This record gives sequence, structure tokens and C-alpha cells, in this order.
Amino acid sequence: MNLTSAYPELFLVLAASAILLIDMFMPDSKRAVTHYLSILTLIVCAVLSYKQYQTGTTGYLFRNMFVSDSMSDLLKLFSYLATGLTLLYSRRYAADRGMLGGKTGLGGEFYVLALFSLLGQMIMISGNNFLVIYLGLELMSLSLYALVALRRDYMPSIEASMKYFILGALASGFLLYGMSMLYGATGSLDIGEVLRVASGGTVKPMLLVFGIVFVVAGLGFKLGAVPFHMWVPDVYQGAPTGVTLLLGGAPKLATFAICIRLLVEGLLPRAPEWQEMLIVLAVLSMTIGNLTAIAQSNLKRMLAYSTIAQMGFMLLGLLSGSVGSGLHYDTTHYAVTAYGASMFYSITYVLTTLGTFGLIMLLSRSGFEAENIDDLKGLNQRSPWFAFVMA
Repeated sequence: MNLTSAYPELFLVLAASAILLIDMFMPDSKRAVTHYLSILTLIVCAVLSYKQYQTGTTGYLFRNMFVSDSMSDLLKLFSYLATGLTLLYSRRYAADRGMLGGKTGLGGEFYVLALFSLLGQMIMISGNNFLVIYLGLELMSLSLYALVALRRDYMPSIEASMKYFILGALASGFLLYGMSMLYGATGSLDIGEVLRVASGGTVKPMLLVFGIVFVVAGLGFKLGAVPFHMWVPDVYQGAPTGVTLLLGGAPKLATFAICIRLLVEGLLPRAPEWQEMLIVLAVLSMTIGNLTAIAQSNLKRMLAYSTIAQMGFMLLGLLSGSVGSGLHYDTTHYAVTAYGASMFYSITYVLTTLGTFGLIMLLSRSGFEAENIDDLKGLNQRSPWFAFVMA
């Protein structure tokens, strides 16, 4: 078995475990070592993924449960970038709020949890099996739940973590239940086999439709699309800004990847069953997200509703690529332009989110959170460059 395609994941799990052990014996005065080791880990993973991307080949591992293709390699590269910039932005912010040691008793958990969350995202991106995708999703989600609650002396953070955990568990349940129905309808957890059975027309239609409904609902929760968006504003506002940046960055790329894997690579012949649901989610998300964002006075809540709207635009790309799909659609020729545009939009959204929340963290300082729009008054006089970049 050639494990070259999985080298980034294997290296990341070993490096994250090693950093966790090293951090146990690291005094607070040398906590910077954990930071630099985490950045070095991301650089090595990026080099490994870039080498795989340059080959332009598609590799399957572990009985076709894991796939490494151009899409997965590209999304992983931008996931490393998003996570690395988040760690760089968050270092001083997290240290000022006791998230890296001191009176809270915390150490390098912030970095280790961020790396394990990234590992879950990488597994989601390369998952070619329902079970593998779900395991990656849970690894990412559990790490993010802990990160949201990492500032234990800040009650809004604890409240946001509880909301995120409860609604996230509900979303995972929907997704898993939908996957179980798809397994019952097709007899396989392998995405390629699901595509073959769904294309044949011999599948149990009612069970398949119910499975698709629950899968779309679960994906809607993870994307934060209306009407499954209720957790997004509260979690974005209550979580430490560095963690909010983690939530709004690389995980969106991983969720986009599983939308492609499940809906396009697995269920494209049944596109009419999920197109109408995505149309409703997209229209509601764009409309309610943008209109509600206008009324917000809190920066993080405004950006949360903006995120909801952006997910609606991303869903439009998936919809435009599946127009005309059905049982007699030639599933070997996807609408590459539409899906590529949707992926480009998702990457661009993540990069702009990094810049926006990065500026909010730079404007914040010990004992002060730049969370309200009023906090930006006079910014052009104090720092014209910051004001220009924010605009």
C-alpha cells in the first residue's frame, strides 16, 4: 500500500500528538515553542500536499475510503493557510486573555486543538466513504466545541460553547441518520458505489429521498444556512475572536468539500431530490442573512449574519452545476466551471474573513474587545491604514 497520498494527515497526527506531549513539560515562559512548532507543522504539511498536488494524480487508500485528488489537495493548502494565519493573528490576543497559560491553568491546548480540528477537516476533504466523512466531521467539531469554551473565565464563551455543542450534536445526528438511510437504500457506504446504484434506478426511492432530506439538513446546520442558522450569531459573538476566526475559516472549506463529495460525486443522478431544498436554503440565507446583518450593532454578529448570506451564494454554485441533472445525466462530465466557481468563492470568502477578524483582533487589547461598530469611531484619525484595510 502506497501511503504517499496520506502523508500530510499522518504527519499532522504525529506532530500534534508530539506537541501535546512537549507542551505538558513546557513552562509558561517558553510557551512560544508550542506556537512555532505548530506553525512548522503546518508548513511541512503544506509542502507534502503541494508535492501531491503537482503530480496531478488521484490516489485511493484504505479500500477506496480515502481519496487524494486535485480538489482535496488545493482545499488542504488553503486550510493550512487559514489555520496558520489564525494562529499568527491569535497569539497575542490569546495570551492577553489567559488562553495560553497563567491563572487559567491552560497551556498549549489552543494550538493542539486547532491542529486536531484541522486534521478532522483534512479527513472530511479526502473522505470517500460516509463513515470516514462522519469521523472527520466529529473530530473537527469536538475540537471546536472545546476551543469555544477555552476561555473558562468568560461566561459568554461558556454559553456559546453549550449552544454550539447541543445544536452541533443535533446536526451530526441528522447527518448520520441521513447517511444510514442512504446506506439502507443503496447497500453501501462507499460514495462511488452509491453513485453507481443511484444511477441504476433500482434504488428504494422513498428511503433514498428521506436520506437526502436528513443529509441536506445536516449540511445546512454545518454551513449555517437558513433555517438552520440559529447557532451562528450567538457562537460567533460569544467565542473568543481567535476561535471565531477558526470557526469561520477552514471549516467552511471542509464543509464545501463534503457537499461536493455527497451531493455531486454521490447523489448527482438524484439532483432533482436535493436541488429544490438547496434553492430554498440559498434564497433564505441570502435574503435573511443580508437583511439581518444591516440591523446589527455588534461587529461579530454582523459578520455572522454576513457569513450566513455568503453560504447562500456558495450554494448557488452547487445548484448551477447540477442544472439538468437526473437519472439520465452523464455523471462522468460534471459542470466543472460551476463547481470551480463555487470553490473559488468559498476560498475567497475564507481569505476575506481572515482579514476582517484579524483586524478586529489587532484593534482589541487586554481588557478591551473591539466588538461593537461604535468601537470603530475615529479609526481613520487614529490609524488610517487600519481604516483603509477594514473598508
